Amino acid sequence: MGKEKGAREPTIENRRARHDYSIGDTIECGLELLGTEIKSIRDGHVSLGEGWVLAQEVPPTAELHGVHIEVYAPAGAARQHEPTRVRRLLVHRREIVRLATEVKAKGVTLVPLKIYFVRGRAKLLVGIATGRRKEDKRQAIKERETKREIDRAMNKRR
Repeated sequence: MGKEKGAREPTIENRRARHDYSIGDTIECGLELLGTEIKSIRDGHVSLGEGWVLAQEVPPTAELHGVHIEVYAPAGAARQHEPTRVRRLLVHRREIVRLATEVKAKGVTLVPLKIYFVRGRAKLLVGIATGRRKEDKRQAIKERETKREIDRAMNKRR
């Protein structure tokens, strides 16, 4: 019983991150996962909300912390993974060093934005983010609402 052609795999987004942070550059990373974790991700049982990424220059490593991947019940108790374990990111060494140097600036952090699949492999989109103040969040909401109103008005004219 294989998957049908065109069957969609889920895309899990961290919408809260786009609200709380101003996202600059993004980078696509691979994830080192266990079998039960990938099955749980395919079912869409992932929470990126509390997740963050740690990049170190020496030794060059990138790790995903705080992301909750629910246990995969059909696997049984003996083969389960820990839901919030630290997961290694698969990134080129020079990109890890670049991320680590950018994070050294004050107020800059690495935030997981999205988990999606490319040719059957799970990928993580990581954003280089700076925190927004309350006033900045209000301004972003106001801009988004005015853009939405303009789009509605343009669609009514058609």
